[in-house]
Amino acid sequence: MCIRDRSRMANRDHQIRIVQGDTVILASSLIPGNENAVYRVINGLTRWGANVVHKGNARVHVSGHASAGELLYFYNICKPKNLMPVHGEWRHLRANAELGALTGIPKDHIVIAEDGVVVDLVDGKAKIVGKVQAGYVYVDGLSVGDVTEASLKDRRILGDEGIIFVHVVVDSTTGKVVSGPAIQARGSGIEDAAFQAVVPKIEEAIAKAAADGIAEPHQLQQLVRRSVGKWVSDSYRRRPMILPVVVEV
Repeated sequence: MCIRDRSRMANRDHQIRIVQGDTVILASSLIPGNENAVYRVINGLTRWGANVVHKGNARVHVSGHASAGELLYFYNICKPKNLMPVHGEWRHLRANAELGALTGIPKDHIVIAEDGVVVDLVDGKAKIVGKVQAGYVYVDGLSVGDVTEASLKDRRILGDEGIIFVHVVVDSTTGKVVSGPAIQARGSGIEDAAFQAVVPKIEEAIAKAAADGIAEPHQLQQLVRRSVGKWVSDSYRRRPMILPVVVEV
């Protein structure tokens, strides 16, 4: 029974109803990152009166993977001509390959391949012959593959820290501030009135840039972003997304 079924049992959303005195055995180990979810299931099952037996309180763990001795036994029985270890990280793949070599598989017939690596089998020998584009494909609504790591990073920042909008109008000739800075925040936990403290810092940065001959809008936007970002970090220890807009008139 998978963890999803046990989760449904804990939430009273399963055909199996846990009652006082039942025993539930979790014979698997925790996958790093899933600890909180698994402990929620254990707490839920315990709430309904179950005696939950797991790796933390009993020796019930059953590995889903063969041990080194079992792999050696398997290779000695099957006597494969080629070996390509799969499933696991590099240290696991390398250890598996070394076990195969101990049983007599020629090292030039042992292939360790990552995702996207093309392995060909010609004349009884496996070898790497190329590579194709491979990786995660993100599904977002009706779009498939359009979401990038950069956009996911932006979403995480927006979800965790919020966003700050800064709008400044400058004179295209003198570089001086004509209007603003106007600042608004969403989801940052900072009141709009608090941003009055950073307005002088923005004006000072733009004035210094004008004195240094810096007037290009993109450069001014970076100055504004750094000024606001430093102030937010120093004052609130936060790193929200900052979206500056500099308009020349």
